Amino acid sequence: MGKALDGVRILDFTHVQSGPTCTQLLAWFGADVIKVERAGAGDITREQLRDIPDADSLYFTMLNHNKRSVTIDTKNPEGKLVLEALIQKCDVLVENFAPGALDRMGFTWERIQELNPKMIVASVKGFGPGPYEDCKVYENVAQCVGGSASTTGFDDGPPVVTGAQIGDSGTGLHLALGIVTALYQRTMTGRGQKVLAAMQDGVLNLCRVKLRDQQRLERTGVMKEYPQYPNGTFGEAVPRAGNASGGGQPGWILKCKGWEHDPNAYIYFITQAPVWVKICNVIGKEEWATDPEYATPTARLPRLKEIFAEIERWTMTKTKFEAMEILNKYDIPCGPILSMKEIAEDDSLRKTGTIVEVDHPVRGKYLTVGNPIKLSDSPTDVTRSPLLGEHTDEVMAELGYSREQIEALRTVGAI
Repeated sequence: MGKALDGVRILDFTHVQSGPTCTQLLAWFGADVIKVERAGAGDITREQLRDIPDADSLYFTMLNHNKRSVTIDTKNPEGKLVLEALIQKCDVLVENFAPGALDRMGFTWERIQELNPKMIVASVKGFGPGPYEDCKVYENVAQCVGGSASTTGFDDGPPVVTGAQIGDSGTGLHLALGIVTALYQRTMTGRGQKVLAAMQDGVLNLCRVKLRDQQRLERTGVMKEYPQYPNGTFGEAVPRAGNASGGGQPGWILKCKGWEHDPNAYIYFITQAPVWVKICNVIGKEEWATDPEYATPTARLPRLKEIFAEIERWTMTKTKFEAMEILNKYDIPCGPILSMKEIAEDDSLRKTGTIVEVDHPVRGKYLTVGNPIKLSDSPTDVTRSPLLGEHTDEVMAELGYSREQIEALRTVGAI
């Protein structure tokens, strides 16, 4: 079987994280992704957070697998002609430049359409149309303006950003879906179109349950599943809820055996209503199963802190893995807090291709994430990220340039 996106050619003008996340996912599905970089420098993340001198950083390698790299000076007239030839040959152009940068390069939407009416131009921007559309946005800024930070953390502390890259990588995933959708629509219309994924919009999409809660709060003035209930107060906006669940299943992070010296000796425990009797039996509080003050979800809401404290007395006698093994026997929802070290060493994740070991000619072997989406007829093979300009000659030859023409372009600094 071929790859799902065999035959699709992507012109990748992205850098850092949001755009490369998108184009790497498309490359994993089989698209030919041609990454355009500046000669001598390339994507800035090649040198950011280096752990090995003069080698591409993990930041770069883990976002640019399965791609080809070409170097083009788009300010050089000859280089601009090369880029025009690429636009004519490709299906999608993906960019996450600062607002207006592509236009200033001379490649407006109208010009791109003249070169290739079927071209899809996909962009990551910080904000959509409006008062802030010309502003730059980075990961943590996106989390702040998208509603994540204000609703993350504990009520007695400041807003907190999450370690998950929901602004950059999250928006890249949204953009990839937009591109595939536009490609599908093109099969019927024959036309290209613009695709926009704004980081603020992407974060808000992932925070939709908090927008739900804002409307509930405005109507009722209280949210009984939040830890502020019943003794705390609610203001006009959705508060930070600590480790409370975002849904109707009360949950909390509880200490496990060894928490005094292991910062990740914790487990997430959900007091799901259908297994409440089993929870009571496991923790030795059988009387709660029939006590009217504990027997129903409504009765338990004002007592959640007390309930979780009692459950924690039980979890502290078990390691997080021992607790999980016992709880899973009774279908009690839970999850150990896994450190990055534990995840990196998890054999099951390697067997599924979620964690992959890749060999790089300069930095050697390293671990990376694999494709999180598994297709039965299109398995993903993760190949190493390209060296800077590694495929320039190869791509130029595919465009019809002779060896002499390629050397001439290199002489004038166009590639």
